[in-house]
Amino acid sequence: MPIVISRRELLKLGLGASLTLTTVGVTASLSGCSSAQPAAGFMVLRDSDLGLLAVLLPAVIGPHPALADNESAADATLRQLDRSLAAMSPAIHKDVCELLDLLNLPLTRGPLTGVWSAWENASPGQIDAFLIRWRDSRFDLLRQGVKALNQLLSMAWYALPMAWAETGYPGPPRV
Repeated sequence: MPIVISRRELLKLGLGASLTLTTVGVTASLSGCSSAQPAAGFMVLRDSDLGLLAVLLPAVIGPHPALADNESAADATLRQLDRSLAAMSPAIHKDVCELLDLLNLPLTRGPLTGVWSAWENASPGQIDAFLIRWRDSRFDLLRQGVKALNQLLSMAWYALPMAWAETGYPGPPRV
């Protein structure tokens, strides 16, 4: 069933979203958040991004045996994601960094995600609730954000040979 909103509600929503994004952008640039250098050994992902993505990875991938309690699998996935992002356009880098800044910035993290503490302190239930909240949001921007996170993390995970065995994928054809 489509959501019907009045013209007035749409204008209020647009104004509210514009103010929020402006506040986030100004706060992120003043705090140096969006201009941070990549983490050591990474080309695109920053230290703050690594913590967030490491926490989201198990929720996105699910109970995969190769990922369960395997810190090296999570690290390999984040490195694969970084390599993939490095091969993408600067516009994609900017969009992904803005999404990760939005999720990492305490000013926006709590109200938008329901996770008020640092991501590393969030329970699996809080993370699942955040992903469901964004997936089912009436706001297209949030639905696109969770879709991007799911696609990026899934793409990185299933590019790794350790993820293939459980899916029955034998790997790429040998030449």
